[in-house]
Amino acid sequence: MKDLFKDCSLSAIVAGLIATMISYAGPLVIIFHAAEAAQLSHGQLSSWVWAVSMGSAVLGAALTLRYRVPVVIAWSIPGSALLVTALPQIGLEQAVGAYLVANLVLLLIGISGAFDHLIARLPGSIAAGMQAGILFSFGTEVFRALPVQPLLVLAMFVTYVLMRRVQPRYAVAAVLCVGAAITVLSGQLRSEALVLELASPQWIAPQFSLAAMFSLALPMVLVALTGQFMPGMAVLRSAGYTTPASPLISASAVGGALLAPFGCHGLNLAAVTASLCTGREAHEDPRRRYIAALSGSALYLLLGIAGATLMSLFAAFPAALIAALAGLALYGAISEALARSLAEPQERDAGLFTFLVTASGVSFLGLSAAFWGLLFGLGAHALLRLRRPQPRTALRRAP
Repeated sequence: MKDLFKDCSLSAIVAGLIATMISYAGPLVIIFHAAEAAQLSHGQLSSWVWAVSMGSAVLGAALTLRYRVPVVIAWSIPGSALLVTALPQIGLEQAVGAYLVANLVLLLIGISGAFDHLIARLPGSIAAGMQAGILFSFGTEVFRALPVQPLLVLAMFVTYVLMRRVQPRYAVAAVLCVGAAITVLSGQLRSEALVLELASPQWIAPQFSLAAMFSLALPMVLVALTGQFMPGMAVLRSAGYTTPASPLISASAVGGALLAPFGCHGLNLAAVTASLCTGREAHEDPRRRYIAALSGSALYLLLGIAGATLMSLFAAFPAALIAALAGLALYGAISEALARSLAEPQERDAGLFTFLVTASGVSFLGLSAAFWGLLFGLGAHALLRLRRPQPRTALRRAP
């Protein structure tokens, strides 16, 4: 505990808080959409949000303290997208059964250690290219929001650039303060949207069916591994952390299974928000960046308990503020990842192809852009490393 207080820093705490805010700003909308499509009750939706929040908070804090590494846990974003179409068809009870089966499969994969062998062979340029590609869209959203709220976005951008020159560690905190101040002073804060209401977890009895296993459980395993754990481990590796993947996958599977009857559709490593906690913006010393993950877990806990209050909080602030804050907070991580992906001349092409395919956002055969970026990057890496056939030399006859 003494070391914990010693390692605390304002920059790390703010980085963790912003990471959690970003987790809720976009991905939570997908959960709302899926719940609306399946016509879930307000109580079921509140329980769902409570379950993914509590799981992310407790599991993230436990793993972070265990390894003293910024381990950021979040709910499965591609899994949420799958539920938009699958949940109305199979129903909530069969979906919970599929969640349990998916977590069992992930637990077996984690125990086997197969994922660690794959990560160990992943070239650094490809891991960095994947990270940069995942974060790219967040960086561009800053300028997409500019025509909507020019004064707000420009003020936040100028604040970020100036602070990067004088106090880089506090640039993101300054941007948040400026954005919030402009929102309040300009009267854009929708205070009437704010409500105070606690979440109420509800037990959902699971049902098992072959249709749910094949249509939801197996796809959720695939997207969790390729869309979350793979880029999540790439972020940790790019930051220099060598934490094994197996215990992280196993712990996430156990946590997801325990909370599945309350609506949790899956817990896994975060990728985008983890970049905020593993980069220099959190702290110059990598050994003290775990504080960012702990502060983010604390906010997960509070917002999960708050329930409906959380939903109203993001409705009160302009969408342009959240978009600009997310993009500016991730600029440092994007810059570092791009530099690492192109640093080695022999690995430059593979890193570039990984970045371009991942940044394209292409989805094919139900697999995410991160998976295809990895596949194209590894393919380019293998082809460029092929040895050229040696020319045959004619044997000289002895005179």
